[in-house]
Order: sequence, then C-alpha cells, then structure tokens
Amino acid sequence: MHFLTKKTAVLAAVTLFLHFSLLTPTLKAEEARIKDIAVINSWDHCILSFSVTGCFTEEMKKAIDNGIDTTFTFYIELYEVRKLWWDRQVADLSVSHSIKYDNLKKVYMVTLSEKDDKVFYVEDFDKAKKVMSEIKGFGITRLHNLQKGKRYQVRMMTELDKITLPFYLDYVFFFLSLWDFETDWYTVDFSY
Repeated sequence: MHFLTKKTAVLAAVTLFLHFSLLTPTLKAEEARIKDIAVINSWDHCILSFSVTGCFTEEMKKAIDNGIDTTFTFYIELYEVRKLWWDRQVADLSVSHSIKYDNLKKVYMVTLSEKDDKVFYVEDFDKAKKVMSEIKGFGITRLHNLQKGKRYQVRMMTELDKITLPFYLDYVFFFLSLWDFETDWYTVDFSY
C-alpha cells in the first residue's frame, strides 16, 4: 500500500492550487438565494415550501462527478411575533439534502433527511440539482402549537456543509472556498 509523503502532498496541493487559481478561468457563480416561499396550512400542520437558486457552480458539478459528497443544510425557525415582549420560538429545525454520484451506475443519489433519509436515484444532473435545492411540503409544526389570531414568522436559510478532504489535501485551503456558500436569512410573516 502506497502512502503519500508530506513532500508529495505539498506538491499535490501546489498543483491543485495552480490548476484552480491560474489555469481555470474564473467563473462567477450567481449568489445563492431562496425563492418561491410558500407557507400554508394542511388539516393538522403548518407546511413550508421553498427553493434555492445559485447554489451549484461548475466546479461543484465536476467535484461531485468525481466522487465528492455534497450536503446542503436548511435551517428553519418559526416564531410567534409578540409586540411588547420577545418573540416566542415555536420551532427550530434543520434538514439536509446530500448528493453522491455513483460512477458505476451513472446515477446521482440524492438523500433527503425530511423524507426519512429516502434516497432518490436520478440520472440527469439538472434533475438532481432540483431535488437537492427544494424543500416541498415540509411540516414545520402541528397546528395545535399555533394560536388563532396570532402573527407568526418563518425564517429560513441554507448553507453548504464544509467538505472533508482526504488528509493529504488538508493543505489546500483555497479549495474549500469553491464550496463555501450560504444564503441570507429569509423571513415570511403570516397570521393563523
């Protein structure tokens, strides 16, 4: 079994640095943002849906196609808005979507934590991106936790989890910046 020496690891890091910083044209990714936000009530839950745009770059697609797992974490908070007192937190949730490419089967495996870690197999990257970047019909809280006539606020944001590189690439700090994104916090007010 062959292990990389420190000298080889540094050489690999320098090579990657030159490739990504000097040889690869700079692609400005659009800023990640949340859109299409909808808060509705079912017969027993407060339901949230939204999507994230601008969360994939060409570099990310190449890395995913080369076996690097990628996870988005969605943070969702629900507050009762109160005038003369601090807002009361009703829910503080996080869900994650992970994508991994199976090179043998030529399929993207997308795992959704809010669907009990169900794995969706998708052959087309654009469809996999859509599944990764959408929260659809997510139950924030049961309606019995809300009071009629009160105002509420849902806050949400998304971030790309930090990538864990193999030990010999830990020297390549610039590589992590290609994977660094988070949206701003988005807020929607509603009355129940």
